[in-house]
Amino acid sequence: MSMCATASQALAEPLAGTAATARIWLLIEQPGPWGKKALTQSHFDPELGQALDAAASAHGGRVALIRRPGRHADNSPTARHRVYLARTVPGDSWVWTTELPAGGLSALRGLDFGALEAPSGTGGPPVPGPGWEPYTGDPLALVCTNGKRDRCCALLGRPLAAELEASGGTNVWEITHIGGHRFAPTLLVLPYGYAYGRLGAPAVKSVLDAVRDGHVLTDGCRGRSAWDRPGQAADLAVREHTGETGAHALAVTQTREEPEAGRRLVTVTHQDGRRWRVTLVETAEGPAVPASCGAAPTSQVRMAAVRIEELPPGFRPHARP
Repeated sequence: MSMCATASQALAEPLAGTAATARIWLLIEQPGPWGKKALTQSHFDPELGQALDAAASAHGGRVALIRRPGRHADNSPTARHRVYLARTVPGDSWVWTTELPAGGLSALRGLDFGALEAPSGTGGPPVPGPGWEPYTGDPLALVCTNGKRDRCCALLGRPLAAELEASGGTNVWEITHIGGHRFAPTLLVLPYGYAYGRLGAPAVKSVLDAVRDGHVLTDGCRGRSAWDRPGQAADLAVREHTGETGAHALAVTQTREEPEAGRRLVTVTHQDGRRWRVTLVETAEGPAVPASCGAAPTSQVRMAAVRIEELPPGFRPHARP
């Protein structure tokens, strides 16, 4: 059986605009084996997993399980679970963390995803609840390794996670699913929420070094999870066009679908007031690629930036004549 990641890379399938969309990420430590649908097929309480997934999804968030690289011991009634809660919007990115006992995970039911998804007020990000504290450590490197969901994630993700762990100096975790098996090994980096694919350990270390300094590298980047697919592609296109690397420098401020099928205009705004209009074309043309191992090759949607224009001050970017 051929590997989907090998086929995707051989056919040079573009990475831009392929990241999972989520402004809020809830990550819960759960050692032991994971099933294909890990929130309900692991040692994690399946009813709690289903409830958290529904609550987060209703507000554009995602829930995933995480574990340290290496051997995964069975669940223990005395085990404690590290939990991270992150928001990935530029200028309003944050990570909170707490540690809960195995019997205390039900406290997560009290999370108000609606309040967490809303912009932070002047007093800063909302405190999720008692026992939570701001996370100020190294960037979180989350490598997808769930082989029950796709074997490429295990065969390519686990060695990457192990190598990063062995090298030290980073906070690396295995994660159940961040989408895009065929781009394995796949990686989500917090607090900024940029996803990456097809990177080896040296390149990932460069990504993490940049994040420590408040910057973003675009090589191997799939997009920022705060944006939808057109926004992800437009953000990366402007970064590559201008050389801008500041993590909080750019925001996607408007998207309009054009009458021409598959064509969108996306406005990207710099924190200094500059704006660009990015013309994107969404197409399924190109070689067929399997979306995952064992799946039949199909045409995959691709986002291509065909034009980037810097807009003059006062210009209404999407006003129709």
